[in-house]
Amino acid sequence: MEQKLAYSFHLGSDKNKSKLAKKVSKGNVSGTTSLSNNAIQNANALSKVNKHNLRDYDNQRELIRVVYGSNDIVRDVKELYLTEFEEARIEYNNNQTRSDRKIRNYYSKISESQNDLACEIIIELGDMDFWQDKDDEYRFKMIDVYNEQVKDLVKIVPTFKIANATIHFDETSPHMHVVGVPVIENCTRGMKKQVGKTKIFTKESLTKIQDKMRTACIKSFNKFYDMDIKLKEKQLGRNQDINVNDMAEYKKFKNQYEKNKKRLNQVQEKTKSIDNQAEEINSLLTNLKQQPFNKNNKLISNEDANKVIKFTESIKDTNKDIIKVNDLDFIIKEYDKNMGRVNNENSSLKNQIKQKNEEIAILKSTIKEKNETIEDLEYDKEELKGQLSKFKEFWRRLLSHFQEMIGFNKDKQYKYVSDDLYKNGIFDDNDNEIANNLNRKVKTSEEIEQDKKKSKNRKLDR
Repeated sequence: MEQKLAYSFHLGSDKNKSKLAKKVSKGNVSGTTSLSNNAIQNANALSKVNKHNLRDYDNQRELIRVVYGSNDIVRDVKELYLTEFEEARIEYNNNQTRSDRKIRNYYSKISESQNDLACEIIIELGDMDFWQDKDDEYRFKMIDVYNEQVKDLVKIVPTFKIANATIHFDETSPHMHVVGVPVIENCTRGMKKQVGKTKIFTKESLTKIQDKMRTACIKSFNKFYDMDIKLKEKQLGRNQDINVNDMAEYKKFKNQYEKNKKRLNQVQEKTKSIDNQAEEINSLLTNLKQQPFNKNNKLISNEDANKVIKFTESIKDTNKDIIKVNDLDFIIKEYDKNMGRVNNENSSLKNQIKQKNEEIAILKSTIKEKNETIEDLEYDKEELKGQLSKFKEFWRRLLSHFQEMIGFNKDKQYKYVSDDLYKNGIFDDNDNEIANNLNRKVKTSEEIEQDKKKSKNRKLDR
C-alpha cells in the first residue's frame, strides 16, 4: 500500500495548554489535542506561549529549534509591534487634540483590550505511526522543510507578520509553532495600521491558506528527503482526536483482553503438555495386560489409573480456558467493530461542533467590533455636543458684542461688518435683527433651554 502523510495547519489555542487539555492529550494516540481555535489575547497568554514553545520548564531544549526570531517570543512580538505600528501610532497621536485619547504604547493598549494581541499557527506533517521508528537524523531534516514553510507562509499571507517560529522534536511528531501578528492597513477609524485577526483569518481564507500550505509542504518534504510521497486526503475534523480510551467499558474490555491473551498463551502451553500426556496414556492403554480367565477385561495399576484421571481433569480445565478466551476474543472484535462506527459518528459530530464554534467566534468578534464602533460613535457624539455648546456660547457672545457696539457705541464699522455678514448669509434674519436691535435680548444656552421647557409645558397644559 502506498504510504501517505497527514498534514495539519491550524490556529493555535491557549485551551490546548489547559489542565483539561493536557489530561486529554495524555490519553490520545497522538499525544496531542486540538480544541477550538483562539488567538493569544494578552501579555499573560503570550508569556505562557513563550514558556511552552521554548520549553522554559524542563531540560529538553536540545530538542527545540528556533528557526525564526529569538529565544524570547515576548521580546520578538514587542519588537514587531514597534516595527509595524509605531509610525501609525505617532501619526495618530499628532492628530489628537486631547491628551487622554493619545496612545502611549500600542502593545499595552491591545493587551489590555478585548482584541487579540497575537496569533499562533501550528504546522505538523506526518503522524505518530510515521515518525515512531525514525531516528534523530531523519527527524531533524524537517528543519529544512519547516524553514521553507515559514517562507511560504510569508508569501501566502503577507499580512500575517511573523515574530517567532519554533520546531518541537520532543513529542511524537516534529511540528512547528509560528507566532505572529495579523496586520491590517488603511483603517478609517483610529490608527491607520492595526491588529486585525478576524479580517485576515476568516473561515474562507483559512481554507485557501491551508490548501496552499499543504501543497507547498509536501513539495518541500519530497525535495529534502528525496522521496515522492503524497498527502492524505483532507478530512473534515481530522484534527479532532477521538479518545476511546476514556470510555470506561472499552477500557475494561481491553484490559481483560490483554490479560486473557496471557491466559491464551498459558492454555497453549497446557495443550502441549496434554499432547505429551496423551501419548503416554495411549502407550499405557496399549500395553495393558489381560486379566486371567477373562479376555474382555484388562488390568491397570492404581498409579496408571491416577494418570488417566489427571489427564481427564487437564483436558476439562484447558477446555474451559479455551472457551473463555475465545468468547472474549469474539466480544472484543464485535466491540471494536461497533467502536469504529461510534468513532466515525463522533468525528462527524465534533466537526459540526467545531464549525459552529468557529461561526460563533466570528459572530462574537463581529459583535465586539460593532460595540466598539458604537462606543466610539457615542464618544464622538458627546464630544461634538460639547463643541457645539461651546460654539453656541461663542455665537451668543459675538451677537451680544455686535449689539453693544452698534446699539450703544454707534460704531459704524461694526454696522458695516454686520450688514456684510447678513448679505453673505452668515447672519440670518434673526441674527441680524439681534445685532441691530437693543430691545432683543441675547440669551444664554441655559435660558434658551428653559424657554423650550416652558413652551413645552404650556402645550401640555392645554
